[in-house]
Amino acid sequence: MKKLLNTLFITQPDVYLSLDGDNVVLLKEQEKLGRLPMHNLESIIAFGYTGASPALMGYCAERNISLVFFTMNGRFLARVIGESKGNVVLRKKQYQVSEDEALSAKIARNFIVGKIYNHKWIIERMTRDYPLRIDVAQFKVVSQQLSAIILDIRACEDLERLRGLEGQAAFSYNKLFDSMILQQKEDFYFHSRSRRPPLDNVNAMLSFAYSLLANDVAAALEGVGLDAYVGFLHRDRPGRASLALDVMEELRGVYADKFVLSLINTKVVSKEDFLKKENGTVMMRDEARRKFLAAWQNKKQEKITHPYLGEKISWGLVPHAQALLLARYLRNDLDEYPPFLWK
Repeated sequence: MKKLLNTLFITQPDVYLSLDGDNVVLLKEQEKLGRLPMHNLESIIAFGYTGASPALMGYCAERNISLVFFTMNGRFLARVIGESKGNVVLRKKQYQVSEDEALSAKIARNFIVGKIYNHKWIIERMTRDYPLRIDVAQFKVVSQQLSAIILDIRACEDLERLRGLEGQAAFSYNKLFDSMILQQKEDFYFHSRSRRPPLDNVNAMLSFAYSLLANDVAAALEGVGLDAYVGFLHRDRPGRASLALDVMEELRGVYADKFVLSLINTKVVSKEDFLKKENGTVMMRDEARRKFLAAWQNKKQEKITHPYLGEKISWGLVPHAQALLLARYLRNDLDEYPPFLWK
């Protein structure tokens, strides 16, 4: 159980939620795990759906407290709300901002600042941890380039220029990605990003990791009442969760890229885990996907201190924290959307 931004997160499996007065009570096999006053809660988010009492659902509906259920893997299941009060206002504001490119750019640039800042500190960590195995001078040059681009982005008010600056930063970062692969170099290498289809083992893993991250972020956005398909940087396209792609930008490197690199460098995966088809497409074998998913779930349980909130939370709750912060910004509770800045 974790309270964060007036939201109660329940991450233990097989927990039943009930009501006792003005308190939510957590029960597991009739044993009381905890209770918390509800007078300051805005939402309750439960992972590993077991159930909630009708009394609790009615209490939440009457007081506009959203009750949200996810699977233990983070897939969105359902959201119980009463009359459409704050939720409809939030989505209307999201749609209004999305239609205005200048307002969209103000939010989008913070997503990209977060992404590039985190890429910079991935690079800096490499120079600190592996100075004898990489070209430190080259890494420092790219780090300085990324710092300069961040300054340009902070002053940018145009979406098209913002995308150009993001592209420059991605090009510089990707030049170093192969150097961050320290083991199994014959079988795992990165020359450029290939998406549809992935053409090598590393790109196959990156595509899978990005897909998992996008799903986690989309679920978190739905959980707070935002529309995952209406973005600010990524514009509307049928079937594309544009806002999820926006928010995950700042987490791509520090969450997905580092995860893929760790699987390679610790030899959790090997060349036998991949299959190359006749058209050049590289796919992960079923057993490799199972290993990947198990490691991904373990990663989500690791604890970090959230850089903006100063609270210790699991990696799996980071997308939910960012979704809450974005919703607060759109409700004018924050002057600026605070990106996730890892160091």
